[in-house]
Amino acid sequence: MNSLFELLKNRRSIRKYLPRSVEQDKIALITKAALMSPSSKRSNPWEFIVVQESETLQELAGCRPHGSQFLAESPLGIIVTADTTKTDVWMEDASIAAIIMQLQAQDLELGSCWIQVYGRNKDDKTTTESYIRGLLNIPDRFAVLCIISIGYPNEERKPYDENKLFIEKIHSEKF
Repeated sequence: MNSLFELLKNRRSIRKYLPRSVEQDKIALITKAALMSPSSKRSNPWEFIVVQESETLQELAGCRPHGSQFLAESPLGIIVTADTTKTDVWMEDASIAAIIMQLQAQDLELGSCWIQVYGRNKDDKTTTESYIRGLLNIPDRFAVLCIISIGYPNEERKPYDENKLFIEKIHSEKF
């Protein structure tokens, strides 16, 4: 097992995947990890939609004019939603769950990429969120935060170079 620091150092956004399905046991680990993520007052507002059908992934890839098209070639997309009636910090809780899924995927030697949904538009008349809500029959009380694409990487990304980290962004005691 990798150390957390090594996982963070090596986790990069992957947008190209091998034409290989992600095994069900790996999907189960990724989703169970998300279910263990912390949430405010243990409200657990998040819910996840696992999508593996090629046709649905292609439709989801059209949710935005830019930045989502690669989902059409992804073997797996997990839509991260949250019940906005459970807590006012649903966005934070859902974001934590989403990154935990990405870290679990990295630990399983899978690549992943966050596709922003909330606050984006499909076109001049349709939000990305409403498009996805209609496509997947998501109830109105649920916000759609993002889609996490996951698959076996078909591109190589170098780990972060520790010498190029912005250490000056770390302050001690005061800004």
